[in-house]
Formats: sequence, C-alpha cells, structure tokens
Amino acid sequence: MDNWPVVNEALVRKALAEFTHERILSPVADGNEYVVGRYRFAARRYPLNHWDISSVVRDDGLPVDAMEFVTEFHQQLGIGREMLPVYLEEISSTLASAAYKLSKPDLTAADLVGADFQTIEAAMTEGHPCFVANNGRLGFGLSDYLAYAPETGAGVRLTWIATRRDRTTVSCSSSLTFEELQRAELGQDVLTRFAALADPAEYVYMPVHPWQWDNKTSITFAADIAQRHIVHLGSTDDVYQPQQSIRTFFNRSEPARCYVKTALSVLNMGFMRGLSPSYMAATPAINDWVHSVVSNDLVLKRYGFSVLREVAAVGYHNRYYENATDKTSPYRKMLSALWRESPVPSLEPGERLATMASLLHVDRHGASLAAALVRASGLAPADWVRAYVDAYLIPLLHSFYAYELVFMPHGENLILVLRDAIPIRVIMKDIAEEIAVLSPATPLPDEAERVRADVPDDEKLLSIFTDVFDCIFRFLAPLLEREGVLTVDEFWAVVASSIRDYQAATPELAEAFAKYDIFAPTFALSCLNRLQLRNNQQMVDLTDVAGSLQFAGTLDNPLACG
Repeated sequence: MDNWPVVNEALVRKALAEFTHERILSPVADGNEYVVGRYRFAARRYPLNHWDISSVVRDDGLPVDAMEFVTEFHQQLGIGREMLPVYLEEISSTLASAAYKLSKPDLTAADLVGADFQTIEAAMTEGHPCFVANNGRLGFGLSDYLAYAPETGAGVRLTWIATRRDRTTVSCSSSLTFEELQRAELGQDVLTRFAALADPAEYVYMPVHPWQWDNKTSITFAADIAQRHIVHLGSTDDVYQPQQSIRTFFNRSEPARCYVKTALSVLNMGFMRGLSPSYMAATPAINDWVHSVVSNDLVLKRYGFSVLREVAAVGYHNRYYENATDKTSPYRKMLSALWRESPVPSLEPGERLATMASLLHVDRHGASLAAALVRASGLAPADWVRAYVDAYLIPLLHSFYAYELVFMPHGENLILVLRDAIPIRVIMKDIAEEIAVLSPATPLPDEAERVRADVPDDEKLLSIFTDVFDCIFRFLAPLLEREGVLTVDEFWAVVASSIRDYQAATPELAEAFAKYDIFAPTFALSCLNRLQLRNNQQMVDLTDVAGSLQFAGTLDNPLACG
C-alpha cells in the first residue's frame, strides 16, 4: 500500500500537534526543530497553542508508525492498559480510512468550489479536526465500510421494519402528524405494501440502518421478532447517502424529503452511536421550541440563521434489555430513528449548500477549500471572512447572550449556504441531542426541560471559546495564512470587528456582554482528546456533561491579543 507511510506520517503529525495543544506532550526546541522522545519535527506555532507540524522523522531512521507511536506514549497519554488495544483499533481504522480516501480519484479544492452538496459531503477527508482517532467505526468490516462509510459516497437503501405500537414511542412536531410524515416520506404505494405485511393500526413503520438490522436487530432482538413485536418489511426505492455523522442519511432520490437518522451500535469517537427511545419522546418538542426561538428573534432573522427541525421520531422499547440495564446503557439505544428536515426546499435561486466542515478541508496537494472559495468569490479576503463570521459566529453568540442557548457548532453540524462562493447564511442541525440551555431563567416547555444544564458561570462561554475558537478558528486562520490569503492577525481582527459591531447594535444585552466577556484575556483549555483517552467507549457522562470536562490550564484569547 503506497499510501500507508503517507497516512501514518500525517496521523503522527496530527497526534503530536493535538496532544501538544492539550499539554499532554511537551516538545523540546532543538535549533529550528522540536523533539518529543525519538521524534523530530519542524513546526510553526500559532495562537491558541496551535502547532502546525511537518516532516516528522524518527531518530532511528525507521518509518513513522502511528500505532507504534500511541503504544510508545500510552502512559503519558493516560490510556489505561485495558483500553489501549481498543484505542489502537480505532487508530488502525482511522489509518485505513485515510488510505482509502487517498486511493479515490483526485478531487482538488478548486474542483469542489463548484461541486454539489453531496459530492462535497463525500469528499471530506479529515473528520473532526481535534480528535486523533476520529474514524474508529468499530464494528464495520470491509464490506460494511465500502457500503456505509460517508467517504465512499455509496447509495444505501434503508431497511424498514414494523414495531408494535404498545412497545414504540412515537413523537411528532406540532406542525404535522406522524401519518402525514409517513405519507410524505414513503408514498401511498409503499404504505399499501407495508400494510399488507403489518397492520398500521397495530404497528409503526420505522427505518433501520442496514448494518444494524443485519448485525444487531435480527439477532439481538430475535425474541421480539419471533413474537411478531417486530416485523421485517424490506426496503423502498429511495436511495440515501450516508453523511459525515455516519448514522444520518440524505435522500438522493428525493432531496426535498427528510434526512433519516438511525441508531447504529458502532463505536465511533468516544461513543456507541445509538439513539435512545426515551429521548425520542421529546425530540420534536425540543426542536419546535428551538425553531420558535430562532425564527422569532429579529437579530437571528437579520443574520439569516435557521435550524433544521427533527420533526418526528420513533423508538422501540425492548423490555428484556430495559429490565436488565440502567437508563444510560447502550442496550437501550439500539432501535430508534428520527426524521430531520432537508435544507433543499429552503434554497433560493443561485444558492448552493456545503457542509461547514469543508472550510477546513485540504486536498492532497495542500490546497484548502476555504482559500479556493475566497479566490472564487472575488471579494477581498477580509470581506469574505467577515461574511462567514457574521453568518456563523454572530448567531451563536446572540443565542448565548439572549437566551443562554448553546449549540454544538462543529463543522459537520453546520451547513453553509453559498452564493457566488460567499457564505451568506448558515443552517444548524442535530438539535435535540446537542443543544443546552444554561440559564434557569430561560422559559422552556415542560417536555423540553431535559436540555437545561447546570453549568458554572465561568464555564458557560466555553460553548464559544472551545467549540468555535479552539475547534474551528484555530485551524481555519492558519490555513488562510499558509496560502497567502489573510494573516492570522488579520483573521482575528475581522472576528473582533464583527463581534464589536454586533454588540454595538444590540445594546439591550450589554449586561450579558459584561458578565460573559468574549474579549477576556484568557479562557480555560477544555481538552477533547483527554476525554477520549480516558474513556474511549463513553467519553462523557451524558447526565453531567459539564462535570465530565477535562481542563489543562488556560489559552490566551486571540481577541484580547491585538
């Protein structure tokens, strides 16, 4: 495999950079280079303790090997001996995925400027920019990988089952009924075919990931199938494409139809990717509330910010496993699904969609899509960055300052709406499982109360400092500087200017701006890899996310350094 040395060297560079960023490793300067153990490398250092590392070599002259690197440093990394083989398996899977991506036809950053939504989705090569082991997918074999990994861009026909109504949670947005949703998603011909196999008066029709049916449902739920609590219905003609989040599917046959998100009992990046049927009960109500807040807020409307509602959800309760486990067990999260609105119907003529993760995408020639978009737009680079920051950051800041409502705003969770290669607005998705309301004063409907979180005041703004500054801008600014588009200092000056203009235009929130100072000199370094290294099977306690965080000192705030 010609690509194997390449992907190993790239992953070790990332590991050195991110473990150094989180102050797990401490490189020692040696002339113009740095040394960690037997590894020597060149690096450029940027704000937020960001290390852009190149040309890693070993002092014994042997090829760089990512799995050997992790094993060698596992004690410093804090990986328990019993967890080390599982983490190595995730590293191996991440390497294999990277090698596959390099074997695909060369699609340059310039090519992606004009590409369609799903071509860009499948072209993403990196995964989460901070996590080192970010393509674990433990449970997938080779045929599963080729069929279901997002980077293959393969078409998938979902498996459909019928589950007894008295064992199934069904919930729907106030804007439609579940029957209306199923007619829109399946069509009358399919519903008639399903009804011949399972009476809709007694059963609910549910989509299942094909891997989940083959490897979990058909075996682990055999007793329920034998008793006809679950009936296999087959598939429909709609062809879906797996998204970067791996268990979510976009409908390629009917793009205006909903995304489908399914439970998937695969270990990936710190969690088993299940869906709780208990959580499904409140999912549409939470989405309705967020949608109401966003669509009725004049500031958010001015910036064009919107959300994709999860409009319906279903979850099957397996009584055997529920009687045998506590409420957080993965065994309770093996058979659920939800439907999320598609962004396609909201587009105006001339608008295009792209995952926001694409702004950190670098092709195999070292060119970034972000720089290619800036050049294609014809705007001055600072003006392009200002358009992006206005569309992305300011709505997040306003949601926090006005309501203490925070999202999980990583690249895969945002969709850019582009016109002439310029970001004009953003669309947020993955709402119910990944939002939080940090204030006891923000009114919530009873069914949405679970999203309220008790977070210390001095940690609340980490929803911006960590999730946006450290996990997005820390990478984006150096990308633009390396290609001569905009210096890092110029990038952060644009960010500061955008925030100051927003604050000046929103004087009614002055008290909140003062209480939670976005221009504070420093903020706590919240470490994502430390979470995964501590427990790569359940990174955080979902009942106490704030209490699970791992900190390592502070970072200088680039907004305060100008």
